[in-house]
Amino acid sequence: MCIGIPMQVRHSQGLVALCNGREGTCQIDLSLVGPQPEGTWLLTFLNAAREVLEPSVAGQIDAALNALEAVSRGETDMSAYFPDLTEREPQLPEHLQARVPPPGATRA
Repeated sequence: MCIGIPMQVRHSQGLVALCNGREGTCQIDLSLVGPQPEGTWLLTFLNAAREVLEPSVAGQIDAALNALEAVSRGETDMSAYFPDLTEREPQLPEHLQARVPPPGATRA
């Protein structure tokens, strides 16, 4: 299995960037995303960037990876890792909301 890791560009030259991430610094291939300026967040797989990320999305991915590590240590309370999910009521995506009958309605 391959897991995407968010990494931030520290120095870039052409299609190669030196990036910092959760496991330190490494060289990342930028062939699929093109040259990127310093400070850009990338989603990387096997030392290759696949997507440019907004900083907030990079943080959410990093929190999810922290949650995976916590589960592997035996932790069961994930609320600290997903505050955007635990501090609100669950909702269906907009495209599915119209398909759900209102409470108490019977299906034909």
